[in-house]
Amino acid sequence: MKKKRENLLQAMNRGKIGYLFILPYILIFFTFTVLPVIISIIFSFTSFNVLEWPKFVGFANYSRLFFSDSVFVTGVKNTIVFAVILGPGGFLMSLICAWFINELSPVIRSIVTLIFYAPSISGNAYLIWSIFFSGDDYGYANSILTRLGFITEPIQFFTNPDYMIWVIIIISLWTSLGTGFLSLIAAFQGIDRTYYEAGAIDGIKNRWQELWYITMPLLRPQMMFSSLMSITSSFSIGPAITALCGYPTTDYAAHTIMNHLTDYGSTRFEMGYASAIAVVLFFMMIGFNKIMQKFLAGVGD
Repeated sequence: MKKKRENLLQAMNRGKIGYLFILPYILIFFTFTVLPVIISIIFSFTSFNVLEWPKFVGFANYSRLFFSDSVFVTGVKNTIVFAVILGPGGFLMSLICAWFINELSPVIRSIVTLIFYAPSISGNAYLIWSIFFSGDDYGYANSILTRLGFITEPIQFFTNPDYMIWVIIIISLWTSLGTGFLSLIAAFQGIDRTYYEAGAIDGIKNRWQELWYITMPLLRPQMMFSSLMSITSSFSIGPAITALCGYPTTDYAAHTIMNHLTDYGSTRFEMGYASAIAVVLFFMMIGFNKIMQKFLAGVGD
């Protein structure tokens, strides 16, 4: 143990200049990421309304969440549905689109990349879809379905529980090609072509085998990052639901943990209870990320 400690101190001494350079990032990361998580965990065991000093209540907030709050349970179910579909779905869309775009010429590739990436940063994305799925005859979706004879009266896409979740999933997938998508395109561009030449000598016969046995193993770090971004965005879909369907949604059909957190944290100011919700959401995100990492770890093996 003493020898290990000495080796660690020696390694830190050798890299002290490097540690000095990354110190500002470490301080910012700890202050705005690690510290809020720690504070949320502490507050989750208290009753805190911002105005009064927190009162320790033990596991009362968690007990209320899982055994007395039926809306939260509904939010958990909906969040899992969104995470299971949007997490892997957004990641696969990013991977497939990046793969196809990589085959284009440089000029066309830049234009197509901008077209695919634009929805994720556009402030008008939800406005466009709200017009497309408008609940009257002037909505494009209702107009098309009426002309084709599939419906006789307009569908209320953003208020009808039967359609609400699926419309949100379609819109969220359309806006899912963000930072993870760009990282994959950059990673495709950085692969040395000699790997494919060596693969052809070793028996790689088609592009699908190239993708599975050469490209994807080389892209593991970027794929991990892209999957992390995709899963994180799928858990934070609450604001998009509020923008499209309002709050609360009809019969809480599209209510998520994020919506519940916003309600208790920003509207009711029950910060202890909101912190408990945030802690549950945090560990759910970690769990889904671990599952995705185990899946990607076996790619190409």
